Amino acid sequence: MNSSLISISLPPRYSSFLPRFSKLATVSILSNMMVPLAGIFDTAFLGHLADIRHLAGVILASILFDYLYRILKFFRNSTNALTAQASGKENHQEILLAVLRSGLVAIAIALGILILQYPIQKFGFAILSGSPEIESFGIDYYNARIWGAPAVLLNFVLIGWFLGREMNSWVLAISLVGNGSNVIMDYIMINRWGWESMGAGLATCLSQYLALLVALVGVCLSIQWKELPAACKEVFDREALKSTVVLKGNILTRYVAMITAYSIFTNLSAAMGTEFIAKNGIILQIVLLSQFTVNGIGLTTQTLIGNFRGKGQAEQMMPLLSVSIFSSLMIASLFAAVSIFFPETVFGLLTNHTSVSQSAGEYTIWLLPLLTCGASAFMLEGYVIGLKESTKLRNSALFSLVFGFIPAAAAAWYFQSNHLLWLSLTLYMATLVVSLGIQVPDIQHNQNLKLQTEVSK
Repeated sequence: MNSSLISISLPPRYSSFLPRFSKLATVSILSNMMVPLAGIFDTAFLGHLADIRHLAGVILASILFDYLYRILKFFRNSTNALTAQASGKENHQEILLAVLRSGLVAIAIALGILILQYPIQKFGFAILSGSPEIESFGIDYYNARIWGAPAVLLNFVLIGWFLGREMNSWVLAISLVGNGSNVIMDYIMINRWGWESMGAGLATCLSQYLALLVALVGVCLSIQWKELPAACKEVFDREALKSTVVLKGNILTRYVAMITAYSIFTNLSAAMGTEFIAKNGIILQIVLLSQFTVNGIGLTTQTLIGNFRGKGQAEQMMPLLSVSIFSSLMIASLFAAVSIFFPETVFGLLTNHTSVSQSAGEYTIWLLPLLTCGASAFMLEGYVIGLKESTKLRNSALFSLVFGFIPAAAAAWYFQSNHLLWLSLTLYMATLVVSLGIQVPDIQHNQNLKLQTEVSK
């Protein structure tokens, strides 16, 4: 993107950050897209097996990993927010402390997951809805993938840290190695060795450790080792730890609320029958691909908002939010349009079971409102997290789950309606947009006052 052209065509408050925004967003989008793309390859490899129950089992088991891993992405977001503000202030010790404190908590939680893996498996599959055959394939996938927990959580922390420092190349390298190796090992373990569900889980597990290796190399090459001893002495500072835990806890609640909605959706799909979970599962792959893509812009928004806050540049915040919402809406609309107008082509890539791919097209109409509302919600979340206003994020997420999603999901179950089930997800996202959006003017006003107070001191 040519910065001279930007400065001519746009006001300075936009042109001053757009080249930086474009560069960081491009890398974040590419790295984020690789996560669902790897999942799509899982789906495609399993969806072309003769027995569709392998695909259904992995989709069912993925509900557990949605809780175990996707909700723990709060490590990435919170580490990003802490690092971005520290970078804006050029506080090198706080930059180191952001990764050290988050890394210690991540390791502790990962070890807890490994210790409790059997109770988690028994409890999880006890409350999920699926036939015994589907569950057995899902357990094979779970037992292999669960051993990647330490690598997954540390990768969240380190990616958030690299994003907060705008070290784009390392973020892209981690994603390329992790997700690229996952696809290669999927092919070998599923297609060549015939390990099916277990192979999909093991491929994902091993790929995370390869990604972690790349991330650790990046850390070793980028830190100032002479500053490490002083930072280590401050790791357990009580007030700082309390502030960090509160921020992470509120962002965690957001992830729990969102993944709860998606998990209930998937579980109700499974209860309606194997064909419903299969076709809803392949549509969800498109949803996730779109959402992970636009969330790359959301992460960029979060990073730059935090950086602007650290530097005291409040005038840049609202222009940045406007640009990020517009960009994300364009991307989400493109994903929806391709799926709506070419459903058999899109879903035919994911499965050769024509009854599943053809019937899935009936529900693609929901993609436009779902994806566009989701895109707007993620940008607003990036704004709120970047300013560390996590309490407002937590409250909005819980409100959207209880009043947006649950009533429609209950109706979908009562009437056994898949259209109502897709409506429930759409209402969750729409409620989140409204709940966060109406708070933005007050948040921005309060930030302006805080910055004026800080300057006057």
